[in-house]
Amino acid sequence: MTLLRKLASRQDGVSTVEFALVVPLFMILGMYGAEIAWLNAASMEASQVALALADNASRLGQTDNSGVTPTVTANEVHSVLTGALEEGSNIGLAENGRVILSSLEVHPLTGKQYIHWQKCMGKGKQASAHGKPDATGSALSSIASGITLGGKKITSSSNSAVMLAEVWYEYHGLFGTMFVQPITIHEQAAIIVRDDRNVGPGLSGTNDKIEC
Repeated sequence: MTLLRKLASRQDGVSTVEFALVVPLFMILGMYGAEIAWLNAASMEASQVALALADNASRLGQTDNSGVTPTVTANEVHSVLTGALEEGSNIGLAENGRVILSSLEVHPLTGKQYIHWQKCMGKGKQASAHGKPDATGSALSSIASGITLGGKKITSSSNSAVMLAEVWYEYHGLFGTMFVQPITIHEQAAIIVRDDRNVGPGLSGTNDKIEC
């Protein structure tokens, strides 16, 4: 009994015991905080890539110095899509996602909004949220009256186009599925072309690397 009383009165190990109890909790909180921070960073990165892709695509043809209104080539689109994947390399966008570029235009016959052409890059298998190109410009198309982004309706004007960029990214947790399951991030941006562009023929040339 004397020995037990002596042990009960000792306090020199209290700090060690408290530290051992608290450290795991703080480690878990720190890991969870890092997970949420990285998820937010990945989402912001995907958003920035979408905006840059739409902006770069809207400027295609501006360096054409001929007296003819420039068209856009498949190789030029390949360049901006490659740049988008490179910009998203910090989050492994090429391996875990897909970038999609669509040209929203006014159909010359029906006057309806339609996707004239669409190109993609990345190992992801996601499809555009706005459907495939529709050569008929059908009034039954879901985008016949335009597309909605951020609660606002976006339409193209005649003889012009809106560059619609989509970024799909499959987020996998830093610590596996300990805190979050795989999350699919989808970011979009749309910018009207910055200069005159001959949209009639669509893309000139071919490039198999950007086929959806």
